[in-house]
Amino acid sequence: MRRILAVTNMYPTPASPASGTFVEHQINSLRQRGLTVEVVFVNRVQKGIRAYLGLDRMVNGKILEFEPDVVHVMYGGVMADTVTRSVRDRPVLVSFCGSDLLGEHLSGHLRKFISQYGVRASHRAARRATRVIVKSKNLKDALPLDLEQSKVRIIPNGIDLERFKPLDRDECRKRLAWDPNTFHVLFPANSGDPVKRPELAKAAVVCLRSMGVRAEIHHLCGVPNSEVPLWLNASNVLLLTSRHEGSPNIVKEALACDLPIVSVDVGDVRERIDGISGCYISSPDPSELAAKLFLVRNGTGRVPGRTTIQELSLERTAMRLSALYQEAIQSSTFKRYLTPAW
Repeated sequence: MRRILAVTNMYPTPASPASGTFVEHQINSLRQRGLTVEVVFVNRVQKGIRAYLGLDRMVNGKILEFEPDVVHVMYGGVMADTVTRSVRDRPVLVSFCGSDLLGEHLSGHLRKFISQYGVRASHRAARRATRVIVKSKNLKDALPLDLEQSKVRIIPNGIDLERFKPLDRDECRKRLAWDPNTFHVLFPANSGDPVKRPELAKAAVVCLRSMGVRAEIHHLCGVPNSEVPLWLNASNVLLLTSRHEGSPNIVKEALACDLPIVSVDVGDVRERIDGISGCYISSPDPSELAAKLFLVRNGTGRVPGRTTIQELSLERTAMRLSALYQEAIQSSTFKRYLTPAW
């Protein structure tokens, strides 16, 4: 049985139960495949940059205790830079998710400097890593040009298709106390995150109202993860206006619920909705976004999205990760550290 040490700065806590739930779900799916997974959680939200102080000693201490076959760092930046620099005796995989490679459009010189430093740290980590995982093609394009491409894999996060599925829309609205006669637009955004461009989403809905549509925008913020399927199924459309994304989980979750999507051309959204009637890509212009929302308003209500993402189930993603772990630990450099095959 293979042993995997997962190092992540995104994981649910009592204070932030919705944070990093996709990481928790993926780790659970790996365990269901028979892998033994231990988690080192770096609480960046609570501790800030201080969370990385002593990270090398903490990870190496856990390695001595747990003796993993693979170390999987589940985000880039300073965390991945630190781990790939300090762990040199066994395979280290790094998953890049978005801002760790793309940076952030932030106000203030200090925050911009921190973001740019994080990208440079990601580049160093990618060069050292045994294997590199990115969630979408645009993230692969953001990797260093001199990186060995043979060690890069595109593996989007998996989706729990048992939880995210079509539900009765009227019943979901009743549970949320939403007006059944209103066109409900769901905007997936963290509070105050300028990358998501909430002002653009709001302007698009204002334009939609000027077209005679009784519309309301709902911000998916602070909602328990267990209730996200309820919100998706109560909505008429998912609206995405981000400046940049990797492979946004909410898009795949919406498709699993057969919910129409209107989005700017960001991350892998175009690839995800390609060929799905009732989903639209728009320029970042309020009037054009409103026009696409209007098309959804006059459409069939549901889209055939679920059939397109079966390959992105948690189980299939865990299978791909397991195969990549096997590939990494069979590399000749690390053969002396292998435990008996699973």
